[in-house]
Amino acid sequence: MNDKTIGSPVLRKEGHGKVIGESRFVDDLVLPDLIHGATVRSSCARGKIVNVHFDPDVPWEEFTIVTARDIPGENVVSLILDDQPYLADKFVNHAGEPIVLLAHRDKYLLEDARRRVRVEIEPLTPVLSIPESLKQDPIVWGKDNVLKTYTVNKGDIDAIWNQAEVVVEGEYRTGAQEQLYLETNGMVAVFDSIEGVTVLGSLQCPYYVHKALKRLFGFPDEKIRVIQTETGGGFGGKEEYPSMIAGHAALLAWKSGRPVKLVYDRTEDMLATTKRHPSCTKHRTALGKDGSLLGMEIDFVIDGGAYATLSPVVLARGTIHAAGVYHCPNIRIRSRAVATNTPPNGAFRGFGAPQSIFALERHFDRVAHALGLPPDEFRRRNFIHSGQSLAIGQRVGGDVDLDQLLDRAIELSDYHAKRERFAAHNRSSRAKKGIGLSVYMHGAGFTGKGEDLLRSVVELEATREGQISIRVASTEFGQGTNTILCQIAADALGIDYQKVDISQPDTAKVPNSGPTVASRTCMIVGRLIENAAQKMKEILLKDGLLRDDSGPDEFLSACQQYIMRRGSLRSESQYTPPAEFSWDEECCHGDAYEAYAWAVHVAEVTVDLDTYETKVDDYVAVQEVGKVIHPVLAEGQIEGGIAQGIGFALSENVFWRDGQMANPRLSDYFIPTAVDIPTIKIHFEEKLSGRGPSGAKGIGELPIDGPAPAIVNAIENATGIQLFHVPVTPESLLAAIETEAARD
Repeated sequence: MNDKTIGSPVLRKEGHGKVIGESRFVDDLVLPDLIHGATVRSSCARGKIVNVHFDPDVPWEEFTIVTARDIPGENVVSLILDDQPYLADKFVNHAGEPIVLLAHRDKYLLEDARRRVRVEIEPLTPVLSIPESLKQDPIVWGKDNVLKTYTVNKGDIDAIWNQAEVVVEGEYRTGAQEQLYLETNGMVAVFDSIEGVTVLGSLQCPYYVHKALKRLFGFPDEKIRVIQTETGGGFGGKEEYPSMIAGHAALLAWKSGRPVKLVYDRTEDMLATTKRHPSCTKHRTALGKDGSLLGMEIDFVIDGGAYATLSPVVLARGTIHAAGVYHCPNIRIRSRAVATNTPPNGAFRGFGAPQSIFALERHFDRVAHALGLPPDEFRRRNFIHSGQSLAIGQRVGGDVDLDQLLDRAIELSDYHAKRERFAAHNRSSRAKKGIGLSVYMHGAGFTGKGEDLLRSVVELEATREGQISIRVASTEFGQGTNTILCQIAADALGIDYQKVDISQPDTAKVPNSGPTVASRTCMIVGRLIENAAQKMKEILLKDGLLRDDSGPDEFLSACQQYIMRRGSLRSESQYTPPAEFSWDEECCHGDAYEAYAWAVHVAEVTVDLDTYETKVDDYVAVQEVGKVIHPVLAEGQIEGGIAQGIGFALSENVFWRDGQMANPRLSDYFIPTAVDIPTIKIHFEEKLSGRGPSGAKGIGELPIDGPAPAIVNAIENATGIQLFHVPVTPESLLAAIETEAARD
């Protein structure tokens, strides 16, 4: 048999092409007669479109122009609630909303022409924040500005308050965050009267785009083709938004009869596309004399922006994670996604959990302080254990051992000794040092019945060249999809890793294995690939071409013989849900995820009370994600998530002006650079209890959940100042210190 590749740092499948410059991103594509596209957008947050004026000095006959009236199918971006138009017609509901599309062979003349289209809008009163939306004056969406709501009940929360020894309340806020993938959104579209619409571009979910374009044009499946080009990062920002830009490019190609390239520059990408949902969370917690949790009441609200996009499912994940990794007999969680007149918010790594986990883990440091307990000890007393149930009623399995994870994190960070040492240091220094932690979980895969409804399919094919080809819609955008799926197939078939390749995601050639989101690729799609590999073996065994003890060369030889006899050798596998799982969508109750990954993060900071800047000096990340498929890629996922989490915690501040992002440039939207990232100590506790291949779970979203609360807890440990928000910029820290001083 071959040497196992799972657990080994094999070379990345797409690495060579990227290193030598052979890989092609969407802006590298050049087609005959190609023209460039551009979007004319609203400058008003909410209003009625009165007229569109085209400057008479522009030779508009040279341009392709598309408005809502030109759309051949339905003017709706098909997703969940189907409330967002491709092009605004009578009203605009956010600044930056698309109204007119233009195309021309010269992209410089095109940009000049775009500036000479003036949209006359009669302004209406906008709603620009969560508090304004909750007041319902005015109502800008539906009957009450509420996009989605959930209520989770466990036990009897109303009866517990009189029994509590201590009650702690708090309110916590998080702001918008930009995904800031390296490559901006872009699409190339081609229209043919016989073949239909083909789009190629930077995206995460080919079949999302396929579904949306079918409805936009009213075409059948075979008349829409979506191909993923090399994609330079996504982080969720290329989950649902590519359906919008793909539709725009396709409309221009359809009307012009020529290939159209539509690629955003950085400013337009930041202005127009989705962000992480801002949030506001209120906690009220009842505690016993011994520090035990008696009851938790949580009110969790996220800002969905002008249209629903993915807000309902972002809200669901944030709700499910809101009570964290703790055992509590009485819980009520009320959650809402509300509409505002800002650009719609959407998918971003963590998908609602970073917001609700930040609130909980910050609140629990305050609870520990109120009880006179160390933060780690309070958490330890209330950890959930195997056999106990989460707030949603799901019983956790034997993979959870939070005490072990906490012990290892405390050991690696020297947590207790540093708390003592920093307390002594801070008495005589203006550079205050602190250390803080967070403990949390993250569910892998779609929530509830999502995977069951999707029923993903994967396919393996043996080729005449002696290779095994994986055919899935799962996309590579830097995280390692191509590599780990080939590792899984190689080990399942018992062949060399180099004998496995993976097809380019193309809806005309690969089955729908689902979107590349929600930490589902390794666990869900990887397991299906294992199953398909076993089916391929069974085909050869049944045909008498293979024995149970055959080696890798014999397996590939058997494949060749089968192809010579039958013409082709393929196997597929389709998802089926675990028989014991159940989920009530309306009550948000039951088995939300097939598996959870668990983590403890510890952050060490220095806070300069002359400049009010915070620097993260050291970081420890301990996590249990089942089997680690590729150790180097897994460490990269953790390091990247922590880097994004540091930005979320300290610097990434979206400034809004009249409902529009006021700092859509890298010169004034501050992400962490290499000098801002500390030494990160990563430790995996491997428990082979995941439901994925070789016992793997999801990993990609997990690391973004922990940094913000760990860092802000460390800032409070350093300064003694209570903080209720992120990002903690120098300006906001100074304001908090001044507020505290005025209160004293």
